[in-house]
Parts: sequence; structure tokens; C-alpha cells
Amino acid sequence: MACDAVISEALFLLNRAGHGTDNLFALVDAGFLRSNFSFHDEYRRVRDLMHRYRDRPMAFADACLVRMAELIPDNCVWTVDRDFAFYRKHGRRSISLVAPW
Repeated sequence: MACDAVISEALFLLNRAGHGTDNLFALVDAGFLRSNFSFHDEYRRVRDLMHRYRDRPMAFADACLVRMAELIPDNCVWTVDRDFAFYRKHGRRSISLVAPW
């Protein structure tokens, strides 16, 4: 599961690196990648997270992923962003990660 902000960021990074975006859209077509996050429902908590981590600063997509980690108990975040080693869900609990570092 993802959110629109993460998909947007992934598309931007793929384009910037000179890669095509067809494979990402294929993941959506296959049902592997879905966007089920409602920013409208969660904007207060996203805002609070971005404020809490303003010293990093926390990206909008990162805040949405942390909020999703809070909402979905046994999830795992796939990331290349080292900031996720510092982010915490519910203020104290580490987030399960799949990361290359």
C-alpha cells in the first residue's frame, strides 16, 4: 500500500534519474501498488508529524508513510530514505523497514 504523495515522489525520482515510469504503473495495474490513504482524514496528524520532525525536515510523503505505519499495525515501510531510521510511530515505536542500509 502507498499514498498519492509517495507515488508522485517515486515518479519524480524515476524521471529525474532518467528511468521510465512504466514499471511503476505496471505495479498499479497488477494490484501490487495501491493508494488507500486519505489525506483529508489524516491531515492533522500529518501536519503534527511534519512539525515534530521539522529539524530534518520531514517530507510530506514521509509524514504520510509514518501516519500509515501508525494506522496499519503490522506493516513494513520500503525505503531508501535514511530519515526513517529516526522517525517513530506513535511518538516512540520504531517503524519496521525494508531498506538497503
